[in-house]
Amino acid sequence: MVNFSPLESLRQGSWFKLICGASYQHLPSIRNLALVYTLAGADCLDVAADKAVIHSALEGIKIAQNYHKQAQNFGYNPHENPFLMVSINDGEDPHFRKAYFNPNLCPPHCHRPCEKICPAEAIKFSNNHQGIIEELCYGCGRCLPICPINIIETESKIIGIKDVLQWLDILPINAIEIHTQQGHFFQFQQVWTIIEPHLSQLKLIAISCPYTEKVTEYLSKIYDYIKPVKIPLIWQTDGRPMSGDIGIGTTHLTIKYAQKIKELNLPGFIQLAGGTNEYTVEKIKSLNLIPSQISGIAYGSKGRKLIANILSKLEDISTNNQLEDYPELLWQGVNQAHQLISPLKYRNRKSFVKN
Repeated sequence: MVNFSPLESLRQGSWFKLICGASYQHLPSIRNLALVYTLAGADCLDVAADKAVIHSALEGIKIAQNYHKQAQNFGYNPHENPFLMVSINDGEDPHFRKAYFNPNLCPPHCHRPCEKICPAEAIKFSNNHQGIIEELCYGCGRCLPICPINIIETESKIIGIKDVLQWLDILPINAIEIHTQQGHFFQFQQVWTIIEPHLSQLKLIAISCPYTEKVTEYLSKIYDYIKPVKIPLIWQTDGRPMSGDIGIGTTHLTIKYAQKIKELNLPGFIQLAGGTNEYTVEKIKSLNLIPSQISGIAYGSKGRKLIANILSKLEDISTNNQLEDYPELLWQGVNQAHQLISPLKYRNRKSFVKN
């Protein structure tokens, strides 16, 4: 199998991005997610704009380099260095928030549905912890409507864009993703004005926007403002944000969204996100959406949940949370991640040749 560069994967329509979470800051998990998905063949890892998070992801990528030959022997095809992407926002955005509440207000008889529904296991009621584990929360909001006494709230965070741009000189950040939404055009202009002089330091730029009925008008307005873009540009169709682990139907909206963008003929690559899961490739194939139309897929909650059981087992048996110390667990995780990656990599079989 030929090991394309990440950009070539994008051009070939086999681009796979793992979204660690724009507000997910659990450093051991990020390190091990980066390790597992690098070995499984991911093209890009999208992480929070936090120095400690970035360093943890880079550590996972570096550790993976020690296992590349073994991964190839097992039939995987890892990149030496998958792209590292950092997400920023131009205003309030559900990807950049944390849930919070005062656990002392919880009635003793409460069944704690918040704890049961949290996909990140970020809500705990035990002898060691009561309430939100902040670094695990990635802002999905599923706990908010389910609280019987409505005490759960969220706090949003605006990323310091100038800080991120300073990191480009000292950290191997390959890409930046701007999260925007309809009605944020002025805020987007402000962000773009700051970022544009630094584009030459990046391999690509991505724009992510949640779906609305009139989103194409907004994206057209954005492109008219930013053109020409001198590096590869990704349009991320964020259909149902942070929902890919819920069920098969969550993938439909992001595909509908991509079809709308395709009709615009905007320059750049279209990449699915928001509700993507193991059914996404099957669905785009059934609709005859060829690789030149859908260039890639990003997986967030589904990608993380897929190996959550592996990371949970690791926490039970390890004090340092280094997955490579437990080869059986490591390769179980890589195999599970590869099962998510491989349908995308092989949907255009003519793009791949055997050695």
